[in-house]
Amino acid sequence: MHKSKATRRRAKKVGLPAETLLYTGERKNNSIHITLTDYDAQNFEEHALKQVDECLPYKLKPTITWINVDGVHDPVILEKLSEDFGIHRLVTEDVMNIVQRPKCDDFGDYLFIVAKMLTFDEQENKIHPEQISIILGQKFLLSFQEESKRDDFQLIRDHLRHGKGKLRKMDTDYLAYSLLDTLVDNYFIVLEKLGDKIDLLEESLMIRPDKMVIEQLYQLKRELLFLHKVVWPLREVISSLARRESPLIHEVTVPYLLDVYDHVVQAIDSVEIYRDMLTSLLDLYISNVSYRTNEIMKVLTIIATIFMPLTFLAGVYGMNFKYMPELEWEYGYLLIWMIMIGLAAVMLVYFKKKRWI
Repeated sequence: MHKSKATRRRAKKVGLPAETLLYTGERKNNSIHITLTDYDAQNFEEHALKQVDECLPYKLKPTITWINVDGVHDPVILEKLSEDFGIHRLVTEDVMNIVQRPKCDDFGDYLFIVAKMLTFDEQENKIHPEQISIILGQKFLLSFQEESKRDDFQLIRDHLRHGKGKLRKMDTDYLAYSLLDTLVDNYFIVLEKLGDKIDLLEESLMIRPDKMVIEQLYQLKRELLFLHKVVWPLREVISSLARRESPLIHEVTVPYLLDVYDHVVQAIDSVEIYRDMLTSLLDLYISNVSYRTNEIMKVLTIIATIFMPLTFLAGVYGMNFKYMPELEWEYGYLLIWMIMIGLAAVMLVYFKKKRWI
């Protein structure tokens, strides 16, 4: 996300009172999709809901209820869902404000977590960010995605449907861990794509460092800067969860959170390495341009140096004084050519011996 675009989005809320439910993203006309998944070790059910009121009966059930909302641009639906589950209006406001910094807020009965899902758009050849908001309660979890073009958590749904792994046997905090783990895994896919782009950029710089290459280099620097802003604060989010500052996080989940924490640190290290590589590539570009300029100037200097004495001779015998004895000599023209060619040859041999050329 370009910095100026994020600034323009934040500017939409300037002057508005707190708790104003305003979507800060691009205007959307598509409807919001709500998917409800209810499960425990023995039971599983999944529904695509048409009305937000259908979520309320699951609030008091002893099973774990996961409600995923695709689309955060409809304040009526989000406000109704928040009221049903006792979510503060400020949290709903943050869900609709899609330029939030990754964070974790403890509201006692529930945790509010904001993170970024990153995917690499092959067609546009750039990173596509999407804000993911998670509300973790005692027996429920609400997740909010910006759009429904793709299901970022399809693998988790498959595990729940088929009872794979520990998801069906664990509590809500393990589901939250699984969502965050999926987000972090996607970071490494994006980092791999950026690494490939850096390798291609390095090859281009070695072959021909033109203006197009330097534009790609600065585009990559902007993408890595954005990636740093996304990944770095997530480290503190995972760390706070792993410290069990909330009773909603159980001790059995802590090792898994620490594993995600390690992955986030690895992602941060990769971002820093790539940023250093781009800095080195920028230095390489400047060095290549300077080297090519020096080579061109050296050739031009040698040519100018060779022609200086030749120009002097041509100037002397171009003065056309009447009493210049060589002007009337039969072999004068041939001689001056021999002198000029010989002088140029001697200078070239001398330059070659000095390894100037």
